[in-house]
Amino acid sequence: MKEIVVISGKGGTGKTSIVAAFAALADRKVLADCDVDAADLHLVLNPKVDHRKDFSGSKKATIREDECIACDRCIEECRFDAIQYPVPSNGEKAETPYINPIFCEGCAVCVRVCPAGAISFEPVVNGEWYTSSTNYGPMVHARLGMAEGNSGKLVTLIRQEARDIAGRDNLDYIIVDGSPGIGCPVIASITGADLVLVVTEPTLSGQHDLLRVAQLTAHFRIPTIVCVNKWDLNPEITEQIEGEAQEHGVNPAGRIRYDSAITEAQIMKTSVVEYTDGAVSDDIKAVWQNVLYALG
Repeated sequence: MKEIVVISGKGGTGKTSIVAAFAALADRKVLADCDVDAADLHLVLNPKVDHRKDFSGSKKATIREDECIACDRCIEECRFDAIQYPVPSNGEKAETPYINPIFCEGCAVCVRVCPAGAISFEPVVNGEWYTSSTNYGPMVHARLGMAEGNSGKLVTLIRQEARDIAGRDNLDYIIVDGSPGIGCPVIASITGADLVLVVTEPTLSGQHDLLRVAQLTAHFRIPTIVCVNKWDLNPEITEQIEGEAQEHGVNPAGRIRYDSAITEAQIMKTSVVEYTDGAVSDDIKAVWQNVLYALG
């Protein structure tokens, strides 16, 4: 079993479209969408949800009004301004404060300082995750709730479920659609992977963010290759990106030309390699072969 994680230094590079194409090209695989803050692989692969479960990755505080003595210690100690007195319609001060669940970071300081022990600290639902069926095989994906954190924990859960499915069904590949950037969700997506494919674009921001990702994968000692999407929009920057990447131990995996067929395939809810047999599909197929070569 080999785990391939596709990430990007910035959003909008075409990462998900390439993962969808890999889904059509690879045999015996399970797919995992770990971009839980803005999941969109399901828009292309159109999965049928088989199982749906709540995700709880944190706890939040609530005040039990009948036990609160309104001493305001919790308000004084909360660093996130999450605790305040509601303003009733008559304009008078409420008898007890309340905790805004959006502002609450779950630090539990208020629980510790409350002299009356009037604050509960219970797990909350932060989102939900799914195991689904697609035309390309099983898929694990999720949806994080609005203003919810702990996306790294949810990513870890999704990857573990994908590994369990791969082990149970004796599959050859786990193909992961990771998050853009270098933050917690990305770290949770790549640790322990067999190969990272970075998708970038021929712009100065794409060049800069690729090098940040390269430093991250080097820190975790994960073999990394890079693909330049829409390379023909700026061949000069493309060559600079590939040259600097090699200096950082990241080998080129190929180039993909700009083609509106990729957007058209998204609209049709299919992968570009199934939508067209044109040159852009040949580019992606060549990248996939280089991925398999890099896996050894």
